[in-house]
Amino acid sequence: MKKSPLQIARGKYAPKLPKALQAEVKVVLGEKTESVRDQEAIKELFPNTYGLPKLTFEVNEGVKEEQKPINVGVILSGGQAPGGHNVIAGIFDGVKKIHKDGKLYGFLMGPDGLVKHNYIELTDEIIDEYRNTGGFDIIGSGRTKLEETEQYDKGLEIIKKLAIDALVIIGGDDSNTNAAVLAEYYKSINAPVQVIGCPKTIDGDLKNEQIETSFGFDTATKVYSEVIGNIQRDCNSARKYWHFIKLMGRSASHIALECALQVQPNIAIVSEEVEAKNMSLDDVVTYIAEIVAKRAAKGENFGTVLIPEGLIEFVPAMKALIAELNDFLAHNEEEFKAVPSNEQREYIISKLSADNSKLYASLPATVARQLSLDRDPHGNVQVSLIETEKLLGEMVGTKLAQWKEEGKYVGKFSPLSHFFGYEGRCATPSNFDADYCYALGRTAACLISAGVTGYMSSVQNLTAPAEEWIAGGIPTTMMMNMERRHGEMKPVIQKALVELDGKPFQYFASKRQEWAENTCYIYPGPIQYFGTPELCDQPSETLKLEQSK
Repeated sequence: MKKSPLQIARGKYAPKLPKALQAEVKVVLGEKTESVRDQEAIKELFPNTYGLPKLTFEVNEGVKEEQKPINVGVILSGGQAPGGHNVIAGIFDGVKKIHKDGKLYGFLMGPDGLVKHNYIELTDEIIDEYRNTGGFDIIGSGRTKLEETEQYDKGLEIIKKLAIDALVIIGGDDSNTNAAVLAEYYKSINAPVQVIGCPKTIDGDLKNEQIETSFGFDTATKVYSEVIGNIQRDCNSARKYWHFIKLMGRSASHIALECALQVQPNIAIVSEEVEAKNMSLDDVVTYIAEIVAKRAAKGENFGTVLIPEGLIEFVPAMKALIAELNDFLAHNEEEFKAVPSNEQREYIISKLSADNSKLYASLPATVARQLSLDRDPHGNVQVSLIETEKLLGEMVGTKLAQWKEEGKYVGKFSPLSHFFGYEGRCATPSNFDADYCYALGRTAACLISAGVTGYMSSVQNLTAPAEEWIAGGIPTTMMMNMERRHGEMKPVIQKALVELDGKPFQYFASKRQEWAENTCYIYPGPIQYFGTPELCDQPSETLKLEQSK
């Protein structure tokens, strides 16, 4: 396979490791844990893996004990995120460090590969080809949910055939929830296999006190910020367009907020604030239009607006509508599909409660249609299909035209729309993500060596130099609560939303008026892979603010 000069150079990069992982490790047991909420319900569902202690790895100064070779299976689950290949490389090197005869098997195209017994053995030659590269193409990924006993049993067949001692599932909150359920099931039947999770998602919503950030977030936001910076440079040069830019992040606004901190746009909408202030869609439109008008009064008919992908779901009235739609379609999917497509809108209007029916009927036909499209595997609206950036641009234009007739606005408004999503999911990982992911993989191997199951690999103290990072393991049940999915209450890892009283949002809130009225753009440029640490190894602005004193 022909490689670019950057690929060749990146292949030679040696990820930095926490001090403990550079030597022989010993396990330090912490306090026992409980779930973040709904403790009794979670404990009842996970009797064998609930209440486990936190684990930390430290340097073992004693004599190295000879260990037996271990065989490990690995699965990439869900959407791609930069650094996944380094997690696998870290697991591989960790398995070989335990014993040179250990093996790593990759299940192909996600959890489906485990159920259908599609796998490859990952060798030195394969691993070396993918070190420090973006994408998940080493074994592929998929969104099959592991939630049926039949799936678990089929997976156990190949696990036993290959003498696999442990399974590592690399994924987001839903995938790691599935990993926890799998760990509990195998433990309940005394199956001799451990299950370990690794925290992945560019959305940044799989984090808490133990998981400081999910891998891929750093790289993706740097990629998006580079492109937004390019748009802002063009915006400031042409001085005649308003750019409405939607960014990935369906359940939280971490990406939009991080990009705002990096590029200082004129406007950045934070979905969590919209919900907290009980804002309507018209409130959001009015807020944007007022800033457009203020800038126009200064002769500046240009600007940038950052919009989170999941904004629609956070507008309280829309959230109530979507919740009812989700429940209704979960229980009446076949009946709905049998309705002719040209009659589906009226069918839904007739089935909803009065307020939601009225709101649904008021939506543009394209948005109404997108809200009723097929759900994702978790029963959620596919918000990435809703063109919120175009909707807001059109609605702001309509409001400004009305204000112009009333003499409240003098200016020109030319909106352009963009959606940055897939551009960031498979980028070559930043040094931070390359290091972090490799450390997560090596930590997962240490957790396997420690003989535990139902844990998630954790690396903390991430704003310090990599040598000072703290590696360990967190019981996955500790992060769980009960939520409604497909019309039923299910145990899931609690998503981390933007905290409005947190330091990242508070800093943004203190600056946004200045950024709105003036042109304060920052142009970050591309990710830097080579050079001094202050240029190449910086964590996200979010992490720096969260961990600032």
